[in-house]
Amino acid sequence: MATQCWMVGRVETALGYEDAAHRVIGSGRGQMPFGIESFIGGAYLAIGQPERTVELCRAQLAQGRDSYGFTRVSLVLALTLAGSHDEAMAVGRSLIDSAEATRNPWAHSLALFSCGFAFSATDSVRALDAMRRGLVIAQDSGNRANESLLAATVSRIEAEHGDPLAALDYVTLTIRNYHDAGNTSGVCDALAILAALFDRLGRHQPAATMAGLALSPFTAMAIPEINTAITHLRDVLGEATYESLARKGETMTTAAMVTYADDQIDQARTQLEHPD
Repeated sequence: MATQCWMVGRVETALGYEDAAHRVIGSGRGQMPFGIESFIGGAYLAIGQPERTVELCRAQLAQGRDSYGFTRVSLVLALTLAGSHDEAMAVGRSLIDSAEATRNPWAHSLALFSCGFAFSATDSVRALDAMRRGLVIAQDSGNRANESLLAATVSRIEAEHGDPLAALDYVTLTIRNYHDAGNTSGVCDALAILAALFDRLGRHQPAATMAGLALSPFTAMAIPEINTAITHLRDVLGEATYESLARKGETMTTAAMVTYADDQIDQARTQLEHPD
């Protein structure tokens, strides 16, 4: 579990733990329950190297230990981030029935998340259906970790294809959950979604400020709309103004940025509800 410290910003430390974990598992002296060894590959995603996670998952699946589907969930996410969308969707489709059969709401909602994530770039209707089902399961079972993953992705899809007010609601939930948990990486993911949404809404200055803290190798890979937004913001605001705002955001503490984001979300919501 020490490998998960990348979530609070300790990426280099997490990579060291991952190397140690690989040595232990490879020696045959360590075996984790329910096939959750695949979670060891999270730090590879954080540094923008999903191919390494794909390799790890394939090796574990070859050993035949994935009764709850966790390794296949990690494989779907890594394949999607690596651009192997067809394979990711194929594996994602196969996950749902097997995860439901476990009668484990954590496994089931996580499988629905991974399936929705795989389809989010090509079939937004199917992706939203899976995500919303997963969100209900996660909330009914009190699983805030999966709730946050699902809400973040629903927010992305709503922002691009649906209702911006709904997108604001979902991203607000995501930011608050991750901030309460101390998951600074998760907060940055949500801020990247919000910055891209604000760019679409014409709220360019707060978008640039949030982008300064939100941009990372992971968000650039997993939330590609932040890259499009930054290119647009540089054009609309001018290079100097964008860089000034982004530097301001980059130097803000996570707590200060969350307070700032809450205020900007309230302003955006008011503007959308009362456009006149």
